[in-house]
Amino acid sequence: MKPGRVFLIAKKDLTGLAEERTILLAVALQVFIALFSSFLMIGLASLYDPSSLSRFGGYQYPIGYAGVDSPLAQSLNASHDFRVYPLDLSTGVAALKERKLAAVIYVSPVEADAEGPVTVTLYTLQNDIQSAIVQVKVRDLLVAYESQLRTVRESRLDEKPVPLSIPRVQGSGTFFEFIYGLLIPLLLLMPAILSAALVIDFITEEYQQETLETLLSTPVSFPEVIGGKVIAALILIPLQGAAWLALLSLNRIAIPPAGALAALIHATAFGLVLTLLGALTALHYRERTAAQFIFSTAVVVVILFSLAVPGNPMNLISLLVAGSAAPSHWFTLAATLFSAMVLAGAVWFMTTRRKDRVSSLPVN
Repeated sequence: MKPGRVFLIAKKDLTGLAEERTILLAVALQVFIALFSSFLMIGLASLYDPSSLSRFGGYQYPIGYAGVDSPLAQSLNASHDFRVYPLDLSTGVAALKERKLAAVIYVSPVEADAEGPVTVTLYTLQNDIQSAIVQVKVRDLLVAYESQLRTVRESRLDEKPVPLSIPRVQGSGTFFEFIYGLLIPLLLLMPAILSAALVIDFITEEYQQETLETLLSTPVSFPEVIGGKVIAALILIPLQGAAWLALLSLNRIAIPPAGALAALIHATAFGLVLTLLGALTALHYRERTAAQFIFSTAVVVVILFSLAVPGNPMNLISLLVAGSAAPSHWFTLAATLFSAMVLAGAVWFMTTRRKDRVSSLPVN
């Protein structure tokens, strides 16, 4: 196998990428995500954790209060997050349905020191982000009111409660988790999956368009053809990954240079495994639809299996870009490269030992 011929095949396939609209669209989508990650971070983080937005802005949410006067009503009036409107329950619920109010709170007419329980009902709109934010903001006030009721009724207890010393929980770090635990790993691993799908198109295209025999009539050998196509798909992984990290840096997302380099190496190694797996699938089926279907199924299995391992690529990339990975991550890289060597050996076997299949093209 001569490197010059291999890179010549890789150059030919890379030149033809401009005609692959699906790939270009996927790359453009990744560019958009990386370029506007700061805006997406706020929007997407608010979907799975509305409390992440609760500390921003000075907007006061209009809420209705119904029922007896209570310390909860005083707390709501003192809060800078709400504008409280005393209403009867039916009027408040009607205003809520018309979206004139963000929520309605009803407190049952039971004294704090009475025998029966004090019932507090919160009425909100379903599947509404504003309602989710209101629930987060009012939760602390409800917990404080519950503590006041417990203090008033503690004389009824026959036994003294055991005091518990629970450490104060720090903030959840939603934005940190979203950026370093989800966004960056996805941006670095998506090129690996796309490159694996791309190598399937490269190989099956030669079979389906019946250009493989013409290509092999030149001095280029079959292993050189497959090697060039694998390199053409593989080289896109570090190029895209480096571009995404640069765009994230423009968004003032701090990534240590050493961690970024190690993360690119891990993503490229993982992409090499997937690309070789895609090449094996394409060499066996030689038809795009079947090869892509089988490969997609295999990738799901591989990803699920890798996520079950503590040192999986996604977890390692998160730790590396956050600057908290242990040196043992190089052992994971060695295991990934060993898997790639095994798959490369399988590809070499199929391209050298099964040349008889090259001239057999059952594709209609």
